[in-house]
Amino acid sequence: MVKQKKAPKVNLKQIEKIIAGYRGQRWPLIPMVEEIQENVGYIPPESIPVIADALGLFPSQVQAVITFYEQLYTEPRGKNIVRVCRGTACHVRGGKTILKLVRQHLGIGEGETTEDMEFTLETVACIGVCALAPNVMVNKETHGDMNPKKVARLFEKSEKE
Repeated sequence: MVKQKKAPKVNLKQIEKIIAGYRGQRWPLIPMVEEIQENVGYIPPESIPVIADALGLFPSQVQAVITFYEQLYTEPRGKNIVRVCRGTACHVRGGKTILKLVRQHLGIGEGETTEDMEFTLETVACIGVCALAPNVMVNKETHGDMNPKKVARLFEKSEKE
């Protein structure tokens, strides 16, 4: 198993500044945690009691909302999010091999982040461009008709940037 880098020290003052911008609003929890995640990269667990206190909620209520939504994260993620499609079309056209190659290139498994915090690897049920299967997304950019050479080029390009 690949060791994941320890989370960086959290700047709670930055989080408190974001929270202050939501005072007096009705039901600001979701936009607030989304903004925290956007600015910090994730929602630090130590910020949950601070958020709860600001909104008059129990920490367990804040935690329940965060864990309910799949797009909210309580652990640091890489600068680049790599998503490999596991949908039917991608599976039939070699998606399993593409995932194996991506794991080899990054040196991590699904749900893991590289030690340098450059990449996080995820799998998704469907990217939505089945005609181009198999697909890989890097951040918001979709790469279709993937094959071993394209996977290698994709990560050579990332290493040069």
